[in-house]
Amino acid sequence: MSRGLRFSTGFPTYCFITYSSNYSPSLPIKNKLPIDIMEKSEIRRKIKAMKALMLEHEKLEAADRVFEMLEQNAAFMLAEKILMYHSLPDELPTQRFLKKWNNRKKFYLPRVNGVDLEILPYNESRLELGAFHIEEPTGTETVSPSEIEMVVVPAVAYDEQGNRLGRGKGFYDRLLASTKATKVGIAFDFQVVDEVPVEPHDVSMDIVISPSRMRVLRKVKTRR
Repeated sequence: MSRGLRFSTGFPTYCFITYSSNYSPSLPIKNKLPIDIMEKSEIRRKIKAMKALMLEHEKLEAADRVFEMLEQNAAFMLAEKILMYHSLPDELPTQRFLKKWNNRKKFYLPRVNGVDLEILPYNESRLELGAFHIEEPTGTETVSPSEIEMVVVPAVAYDEQGNRLGRGKGFYDRLLASTKATKVGIAFDFQVVDEVPVEPHDVSMDIVISPSRMRVLRKVKTRR
């Protein structure tokens, strides 16, 4: 029996991810159902295909809507030290947001170090192409995750409960487990699905924002 998972693109069309399993058709799609690694791969494949259809101006417009909502969130207003990410071409663009707020917030970026991510201050003039072709900060001024007040997180997909599906390397899972910072997932609308596979080590988001909606899923504690 196959079961379809629908997610909105933000446009009039929809995409369906098909799960092949022995699920009963009487079970609601919101139920927690056993999901295997093959279905993670299928989600990643479908999302990749949807991203490939987007034009550059659509990505920028989506990012503007997402960050307008983030800017109005109290946790962002109060946070001083924020871990961002330097977006890849297929991700929600972050570069304009980084430039806009760089003089008013203390931004940091992750850098791959072995199997972990370390945190360094963001400086546009001190970036170099690092692991996985991502622009990473240079230098030795690393910061403890405990100092970060908000983490803005990329993903392949999120679900409506704030669970996250990454690219499969586990870098962010390990980082997020080490901080009490407010965790904000940002994505295109079609990256927010009904349900993603969840494993014991996964860390869920406090807030998930896509162009059509901000989902505040857990009470956010601020330090001020």
